[in-house]
Amino acid sequence: MARSQRVTLRDVADRLGLSANTVSRALTGKDQVSESTRALIVAEAKRLGYVPNSHARSLVSGRTMVIGLVITNPSNTFYAALISAVERQCRAAGYSVLLLVTEDSDENEERAVQQLLRFGVDGVLGVATQSRSDVWDGLIEANIPVVQISRDIPGRGLDFVGIDVESAIADAVVRVARPGVRRIWLLEEDLRVSTVAARIAGFRRALDELGIAHEHSLVLKVPTRRTSGASLPWRPDDAYALAANLITPDNHPDLMITANDYFALGVYRAVRECGLAVPDDVRVLGYGDHPFAAYLQPALTTIRLPADEAGTAAVDLLLRRIAEPDRPRTSTRLPAELIERRSTG
Repeated sequence: MARSQRVTLRDVADRLGLSANTVSRALTGKDQVSESTRALIVAEAKRLGYVPNSHARSLVSGRTMVIGLVITNPSNTFYAALISAVERQCRAAGYSVLLLVTEDSDENEERAVQQLLRFGVDGVLGVATQSRSDVWDGLIEANIPVVQISRDIPGRGLDFVGIDVESAIADAVVRVARPGVRRIWLLEEDLRVSTVAARIAGFRRALDELGIAHEHSLVLKVPTRRTSGASLPWRPDDAYALAANLITPDNHPDLMITANDYFALGVYRAVRECGLAVPDDVRVLGYGDHPFAAYLQPALTTIRLPADEAGTAAVDLLLRRIAEPDRPRTSTRLPAELIERRSTG
């Protein structure tokens, strides 16, 4: 047999003097094949380099055994951890993962959905740009199960797994705003998505709970680079420029909340350059618990997001939806964890 030819079930069967049906049952774990015969078949299939024909299997089963995963940016540490969790969980269930990246571009998102439709995936896990909800309608109309992650699409009846961002911010701010904190600034990303809105809502909820007037605090927007297809989701230099123009020895927040830990890097520099110190003059609360957060001076207090749990829960939910298409919609928001370090005193 030429090595360039694809090894088939018939090839394995002929080498062992068995029927192709017996070989198929053994390799798919079916009953009525003795363990000794199964072991012999598996060993010979491995020796010959037999690989199951997924296309042929899909024609029989009606499934491709592929899950589509649409995310905004894999360099975001939350999404990087999410990808690993999704791939691990899908692999354990016998599925492969088709990863598509949008960089928060409407055009890329529409292209990704069309690719998934052409491929005929069994289900989709998606982080939406939230600019055009109708983009996902093609999957819905094709009866392809969809679970939204992190950002939901209202009115579409899709399953959802996300983080309770509003409560995470509100609880963290109240906890780190010790006596003396009267001015709190939020350095947020200029992106119109639900997670940004939830952080702002959590910030304002915390102000109300602390009895701090909203006019004494600020929500500052850092220009986003994510829609330009940048290799990194955030950059500290824009946060630094904005903070450096506003923070002075006589005009500074008692507590600065940053929408991600990259922004905190810029804030640290701006605070230091105007002669102030973290946390003595300005306490800093980050978001995301990026790997460098614990190694800053002082170490950054931040909010750790349950990326692994979110990925695992999303895959489990999607597999249940595939098995039970008519089950009621499920919406889950996982709690985040405050990691207290020196930056908040």
